[in-house]
Amino acid sequence: MTFLLRFGAVSGALSGLFIALPGAVEGFVGETTATSLVIGVSPALAAPLLTALYLKQPRTTLGTVGYVVNFLGLGLFGAAAYALNVVLFHLDQPVLAAPTKIVLSASALVFAVGTVLFAVGMLRSRAHPPVPVWTYAIALPLFTFAARLPDTPLTSALHVIVGGTLVWLARSVYPAASRPATYSSTKIDTIPA
Repeated sequence: MTFLLRFGAVSGALSGLFIALPGAVEGFVGETTATSLVIGVSPALAAPLLTALYLKQPRTTLGTVGYVVNFLGLGLFGAAAYALNVVLFHLDQPVLAAPTKIVLSASALVFAVGTVLFAVGMLRSRAHPPVPVWTYAIALPLFTFAARLPDTPLTSALHVIVGGTLVWLARSVYPAASRPATYSSTKIDTIPA
């Protein structure tokens, strides 16, 4: 389990950085091919963090349902984010068919609902710091629906907040370094009395 916690923490921190840093850059220079590619890859790195967060807290029905819906929503929304940032970014004003718009909106909705459910489960477990969990509950659903908006300083700030939240949560699940055991001497001094 230590491996899963470490893997989740490292992946989650990278996911957060892959959202925050390009988001900050886009606030000054606009969206570029490089920033879109990095942001498009970030959801894949967030999946192990969800698992680590889940493993670090007590098992409850709400936590389990929230994890499952959030995980499935992340898969759906991650695929949509990848398509928007890596594929559609290079097309001039693509026109999406109605079924595609419905599927993209549904994936965002599943992710947003799963995020809120999982955040409530994390808050109730008290296994994670409350500030990033509250931010996770509020900022990630906003971030999900802001993906369809044009890039502005506000959406860039939201990228930085979401990325910072993921890094903070990743840090909270990283297992503490194990301390070397304190050994006592095996030699017993016997002093005659």
